[in-house]
Amino acid sequence: MTWDDLDARLDRVPGTVSAYLGRPDAPPTWTRTPDATHYAASTMKVAVLLALHRAAGADALDLDAPVPVVNDFTSARPDAPRFTCARPYDNDDAVWQRLGGRATPRWLADRMITRSSNLATNLIIELLGLPAVAEAWRLAGARHSVTGRGIEDAAAREAGITNLVTPADLAALLGGLAVGAHRPGPLASPAACAAMVDVLLDQRHRDDLAAGLPAGTRIAHKNGWVRGVRHSAGVVLPDDAPAYVIAVCTTTDPTATPDDSDACRLLAEVSATAWAARHDLTG
Repeated sequence: MTWDDLDARLDRVPGTVSAYLGRPDAPPTWTRTPDATHYAASTMKVAVLLALHRAAGADALDLDAPVPVVNDFTSARPDAPRFTCARPYDNDDAVWQRLGGRATPRWLADRMITRSSNLATNLIIELLGLPAVAEAWRLAGARHSVTGRGIEDAAAREAGITNLVTPADLAALLGGLAVGAHRPGPLASPAACAAMVDVLLDQRHRDDLAAGLPAGTRIAHKNGWVRGVRHSAGVVLPDDAPAYVIAVCTTTDPTATPDDSDACRLLAEVSATAWAARHDLTG
């Protein structure tokens, strides 16, 4: 399938499908409205991960010093009361089982990425502050992505404060971590970047981009989903070709999509097409 064929296929998909594909730290091979903004869902957790490791690198916190596990958070809307997460909407019981106890930021970060824990995400944001996450996006070179609030901050959402991503910004963030693991760069130390890539490699939700790859293929990625939204972005590490970064964001009418199985299959199809072209990507 050529890139034109893929574009024609995606033209027939209802809603908005945006994508970015290329080598890390190089111009892209193929894009499709790469600067279109989408509601971030859980993909913004990668920026939170980077902000956490940057704080640790600046000795502002200790990744292995336990912090309280609470369900009580500061709203991004200044005049709003504090808010809580709803356990039924989370993806990870393990963090909730520690409610009232303590956990290390390193463990919370792992659950935030590999199991997509919302409670862990809000705990880390509360620890760092939203400006630290904004700085992580800025250092990655993001032009349109923003993490304006924590997860389930209804008062902020009603005030128009939201979380947005683009495929190009996600690719810059993930690609920056992959490159930064091998040489000093603007995001964090090589050791910290390598540690973040390792967490992303341990992703347990593998039903979109990873599903389009041969079994056993390494992909350091994070996905996100809410009704009508399915995104995934990561760095694929083939054994027989240089690494490449891929990001695909889909937004459709939530009333027309009772589940996201079609979106998962679509992302897997795009991923399989990129894999087939892995030897020919520019950069």
